[in-house]
Amino acid sequence: MRHLVDALAWIADPARWPGPDGIATRLAEHLGYSVAGVLIACLVGIPAGWWVGHTRRGRGLAVGLSGAARALPTLGLVTLLGILLGIGLVGPMVAFVVLALPSVLAGAYSGVEAVDPLAVDGARASGMTEAQVLTRVEIPIGMPLLVGGVRSAFLQVIATATLAAYVGAGGLGRYLFLGLKTQDYPQMLAASLLVVALALVCDLAFAVLQRAATPAGVRHP
Repeated sequence: MRHLVDALAWIADPARWPGPDGIATRLAEHLGYSVAGVLIACLVGIPAGWWVGHTRRGRGLAVGLSGAARALPTLGLVTLLGILLGIGLVGPMVAFVVLALPSVLAGAYSGVEAVDPLAVDGARASGMTEAQVLTRVEIPIGMPLLVGGVRSAFLQVIATATLAAYVGAGGLGRYLFLGLKTQDYPQMLAASLLVVALALVCDLAFAVLQRAATPAGVRHP
């Protein structure tokens, strides 16, 4: 209990927020790493997932790759890429993309696959091309599942981004590893609480976005 009180006091100290090593800067770095990693994963995973969901081709490969990526040990992956790519942000960023890709890919293809076949057949019968079926029917209806996949990926990367400091990058992990090195347990707990708070705020934002992306006809009250 004492460590929790000390950690909250550490966070509440106004002197710890400004400056290049302040909480505000580390929060911004942590959020920036997470956004960048998931955005890159989206640029790769969403088009691939839409193609798999629409054509029904390559689903086994996509599922297999997603499962293999999810099974990778996070710390081991960050450490390996740090060794191969050097100290800094490049190694962790590659790891974030790899870890985010399975959820993004799954959300994209499962959203398209979940569309009622009658709606797809009706669109084709009305004269729509395959591209129009995808963009006007399958993508809009499957958008909630896609947002859910991105939401899951984002939360995973936020948690993983603490490891960026392990190979010399910034973020809230800096406080965690510094506290571990100096046995400053309130600082370590404060860093963990900040990561949890950031994850909760982002999760709430994605929940609102996911509800907004749900077509009105299938939205639950």
